[in-house]
Amino acid sequence: MDLTKRNAVIVIALLVGAFCAPLLHADQRTIDPTFLYRNTSAVGGKRSDLTTSTCHYKPLFGQGDWDTSVVVGVARYGEVVIDPNGVCATVQYSDEDQVYVVLEGSGSVKYANEIVPLKKEDYLYIPATIPNVLSNRSDLPLTVVVMGFHTNGFEQSQPPPQPLKANIEDVPTAIVSGHPSSARFRLLMGDLDSKRDRLAAGHVLTSLFLMEIEPSGTNFPHHHEREEEIYLVLSGHGVMVAGGGMDGIAGRHPAKAGDAYFFRLNATVGYYSAPNVKSRILAVRSWYPGMVQKGAEH
Repeated sequence: MDLTKRNAVIVIALLVGAFCAPLLHADQRTIDPTFLYRNTSAVGGKRSDLTTSTCHYKPLFGQGDWDTSVVVGVARYGEVVIDPNGVCATVQYSDEDQVYVVLEGSGSVKYANEIVPLKKEDYLYIPATIPNVLSNRSDLPLTVVVMGFHTNGFEQSQPPPQPLKANIEDVPTAIVSGHPSSARFRLLMGDLDSKRDRLAAGHVLTSLFLMEIEPSGTNFPHHHEREEEIYLVLSGHGVMVAGGGMDGIAGRHPAKAGDAYFFRLNATVGYYSAPNVKSRILAVRSWYPGMVQKGAEH
């Protein structure tokens, strides 16, 4: 090949490379999802700062999970199982509020220097800086959902003078504005200014609630402009609405007990219970950092 032809080949190769490189780069680029899905029975246990030989943690979202790309305000969300007569390690966080919700069993938590008894469907607020440790002195496993929320950048206040605890069944159901009567809400915990929730406690958490959705009922698909949200299906089955497109048609996914969904900012979220089946969903919303709006309805 003479010099002129060789130079021409080199120029063509460089041009092809220049055009193709961005395309290859685009193909390799990952795009953040609008929601994350996990199932408690499919997620394996993982070591964490509270695990021991008798205390086991399944990370669903946030700390310990393999994909945290869109989880921002939520520090962690997972399931703790404590063996009979087992105990977890003591934990204390300077910049993370937490909530414990008991799904099964009974036990206690040492909250600073106080022992707080726990039974099924109790929920407890643990503000940042309070050392605590979960334990189970019964003959059956204790299962607890652990939720954590980053407090950096949020207004701080003194911890409550006593532990804030209540039980889900003691909170009456209510209809919430903007949702149909087929969805009843137990308003468990709100922010510090809440007047409607059983407990007013959260700095980052804006609403912890239980939805009871009648057969063939729904809470209507919707979205939140300033908050992250997590749904955990406790019982029943149906269709989870997650994500959406420009046509307004949202993705629909078969949902069953143990399914958990994290919804990023502005993602479409909703649920339809199957015919002849009542569904119970534990849900929590929390501020996205920088999106706090004082006095906002949740």
